[in-house]
Amino acid sequence: AEVRRAHNASQRSAMRTAIKKTIAALSTGDYAVAQTAYLSAVPVLDRAVSKGIIHANKAARHKSRLNDKVQALQA
Repeated sequence: AEVRRAHNASQRSAMRTAIKKTIAALSTGDYAVAQTAYLSAVPVLDRAVSKGIIHANKAARHKSRLNDKVQALQA
């Protein structure tokens, strides 16, 4: 159980870091950088769902909100 807990914590941390990197890229105002960060965060979120770290709806919510912000930069 302790090994699984440590592994899950690592996966959760990686997911949160990917989200934070995307938010940081959004704050630069550069669409290309934000789009790249978003595209790298999506598989991390999907992986967290497949491993049972988070619920699928939570991942969908994060992806949707981040994508809306990225697309707003392009407009």
